[in-house]
Amino acid sequence: MLTLDKVYHAGFVLKDVIRKTDLIHAPKINSESDIYLKTENLQITGSFKVRGAYYKISQLSDEEKSKGVIACSAGNHAQGVALAAAKNGIKSLICLPDGAPISKVEATKGYGAEVCLVEGVYDDAYNKAIQLRDEKGYTFIHPFDDENVIAGQGTIGLELLEQLPDADAVIVPVGGGGLISGVAFAIKQLRPEIKIYGVQASGAPSMVESLQNGKIECLKRAGDGDTGLNTGGMGTFSPSPFYTKEVDEFCKKYVDEIVTVSDDEISSAILALIEQHKLISEGAGAVSVAAAMFNKVPVKGKKVICLVSGGNIDVTILSKVIKRGLLKSGRSDSINIELIDKPGQLRDVSRIIADLGGNVIAIHHERASENSDINGCYLRILLETRNFEHITAIRKNLTDAGFKIVE
Repeated sequence: MLTLDKVYHAGFVLKDVIRKTDLIHAPKINSESDIYLKTENLQITGSFKVRGAYYKISQLSDEEKSKGVIACSAGNHAQGVALAAAKNGIKSLICLPDGAPISKVEATKGYGAEVCLVEGVYDDAYNKAIQLRDEKGYTFIHPFDDENVIAGQGTIGLELLEQLPDADAVIVPVGGGGLISGVAFAIKQLRPEIKIYGVQASGAPSMVESLQNGKIECLKRAGDGDTGLNTGGMGTFSPSPFYTKEVDEFCKKYVDEIVTVSDDEISSAILALIEQHKLISEGAGAVSVAAAMFNKVPVKGKKVICLVSGGNIDVTILSKVIKRGLLKSGRSDSINIELIDKPGQLRDVSRIIADLGGNVIAIHHERASENSDINGCYLRILLETRNFEHITAIRKNLTDAGFKIVE
């Protein structure tokens, strides 16, 4: 049974191992509320996962430690277990799907773990880990379905109460549910009036649907294996240990509401964190910020903490996220113009854009098209812009000058 004493004990065990991550004031995230960021993306290994993994491993018996530990993960949990095992002087074996990003595979090896790449997706790696556990006698370190793991994650809740005791609400990312279970439990035991909101990506709303349907929903998004924004555990298997028969009662008692955010909203949140606070967050880590930015939970006039749970985003994904975020925030635009193929047309279009302060990034000129007039052509322009009002002004001036914009 999870107790507050166990969470405090986890804090004692972890105090010389993990970072007490900073709480950063972020007033620009939502101008109508007072937002703070709990920067677990700056934790050692780049996410909160090391808290639960280390505390779990520290509580193993000498016999269990002698046999080593095994885990299954596509990223953050793998690195947390690898580091925790190394610091405890025991062997660790991590099963990863063979499609996991190379950066995460190498990082896991770098923390001292042996890596077993398994053909397929997360499910296949999980099944392999269970098989090896039974064959070799390893202790399986579950990413969320474990009381000691949850106690470790709950230490974040204790830190938040110390760092901002007058907080009105805390917004927490939800994947498997171990993080929100620990944070909500710790905070509600000490300050039950503080609201706890969970956030999931709309592409993998397992806990949202489980609460609505009254039973565990094991949802996964297409493209499993950290290939999209929804990395860091979101969409993998069912939620936390409390997400069994007691799930409905537990969530009603400790979690006030769980909402979802879209990939576009997550992209905008990642971009805001980079520009405004020079922070890198993975998709799963930024859902809390997205929820505050887009008023998915009642934050107006409130002092609110957004837990940024991790920063281990693959650089190839990050570049796509930035481009998407720029489009969705009005910072870039793509305009298709149907022209008469005659000298001076491109000059006139460029002059209008330049006079209004737009910056042309790329141009594609296509003369032959089955849909165009015999003397016609299409011009596709990619622009850097200031905001949506700027885009509207550029498009209006082009239209007023007689140019036909096609969607």
